Amino acid sequence: MSRIMRFDHVGVTVRDLDAVTAFFVGLGLEVEGRTFVEGDFIDTVTAIPGSCTEIVMLRTPDGGTGVELSSFVRPDPHPGSPTAMANELGLRSLSFEVDNLQARVDQLAAEGYGLVGGIGQYEGAWRMAYVRGPEGIIVSLAERII
Repeated sequence: MSRIMRFDHVGVTVRDLDAVTAFFVGLGLEVEGRTFVEGDFIDTVTAIPGSCTEIVMLRTPDGGTGVELSSFVRPDPHPGSPTAMANELGLRSLSFEVDNLQARVDQLAAEGYGLVGGIGQYEGAWRMAYVRGPEGIIVSLAERII
């Protein structure tokens, strides 16, 4: 029987690849690579004949789980729900541990990205906030406090 070896990455389809890439690089992720993908491989995997996508792969500084940003050149992308709340079905947030939550929230606010709600504390162990980034992507930022 086949088994999962490790968690590699999460894929997010976006319209403005440069803006979303800049947002995640600003959070501290590093660009691992950028390329266009088209042909039989992507047509087969996505079941979208004649597709072409530009991909940016980002990783955390420790080389851990990645974020794959994909922007379709063809066919045109379908709009998502950029104002989706946390209870809407589907992938809802990407989560990162940070060393100074308030500083990161302040930095993102200065860049025009606001909190979805507020900064909460969980059982005296974590402080966490949801920030709505470009294209409505919700990023969960958590700071360990014990």
